[in-house]
Amino acid sequence: MADFSQYGTPSEEWRKVSNLVPAPHPGLSFIERREHSNRTREQLSADEMKIWEPLVQRKDHTIPTRDQSTIEARSYRPANADTTGKPPVLLYLHGGGFFSGTIATEDATCSRLAVHNNAIVLNVCYRHTPEHTYPTAWDDTHDAFEWLHDHIVDLGGDYQRVLVGGISSGAYLAASFVLEKHLGRRCVSRPAIAGQILMVPCLLNTSCHGPILKKFKDPAVCSLQQLCNAPTLPMSTFQMITKMLQIPDPKEEDLRLNPGYVSASRAEGLPPTVIVTAGMDILRDEGLLYAKTLTEASVPTDVHVVPGLPHAFAAIPGLSEGKQRWNKILDGAIVWALSKPTAKENFSIQAE
Repeated sequence: MADFSQYGTPSEEWRKVSNLVPAPHPGLSFIERREHSNRTREQLSADEMKIWEPLVQRKDHTIPTRDQSTIEARSYRPANADTTGKPPVLLYLHGGGFFSGTIATEDATCSRLAVHNNAIVLNVCYRHTPEHTYPTAWDDTHDAFEWLHDHIVDLGGDYQRVLVGGISSGAYLAASFVLEKHLGRRCVSRPAIAGQILMVPCLLNTSCHGPILKKFKDPAVCSLQQLCNAPTLPMSTFQMITKMLQIPDPKEEDLRLNPGYVSASRAEGLPPTVIVTAGMDILRDEGLLYAKTLTEASVPTDVHVVPGLPHAFAAIPGLSEGKQRWNKILDGAIVWALSKPTAKENFSIQAE
């Protein structure tokens, strides 16, 4: 029976800054909270871009969607890239609980990924709740993947080395799409996905937590209960985020909603996978148990946990050590996934 609760003890670094993290203003409307979050994240990214600006080339794109609308995207490539070769391409999906995030909030992260992995990164701004409910973000991911392959020559990338990844809700979309394609439900005519990068992923719908709780010796040690009041993403916020998706009657067996419940037999053949979880994150155990399933399916996995830090810790000022650990993983994620890694015989976690 599983028990990863030892990673949930607050770290010394978190104890030092936890009282400095501002709580959401109770007087703000939901839309105002989203605008405030986007402004804050855009400013943090802009500050980091002072380093990355001269190192990357950026280009904006417009992607048509199946409902005759469009979504924004931006590509990044190293400024000194070898123009004679075709680098890998990462389809990147931002975090933000399906309701926040912009192209600009991800500039620094995508630039870093491009430079350190010598890759092209396509940053896709899928549509958000409450204006756009389920399955819009999932469909936007599918449409963006099709567009990427249709424009791979213009992007200058290698169509056989396309990866999909994201952070938090973006990682949820990534895992869902990669699994659906693997199972022959999406983009069947396109080449196999070369890897997936899942950072602090959500992998289960909040109405479908019954089966995961049964995998623990005591449900109380599962992160869903152990950390139900955790900072940055308590269960109350998690449930509100899910409610805004307006998913009708979610089912545990629906793998588009619950990629974390895929069986080892059906997961066989998935691409090399990087999974990063935060020890003090309500989503921790979804990510770790998914990684365990992939290991049992002989899928090459690179599994990390950063103990004692909450969800989205890399975006919290003052957590310099945690940010360095996060960046270290990002800096080599694509390179590792494309290095033809071998599967591990036993499930293992790297505690950063």
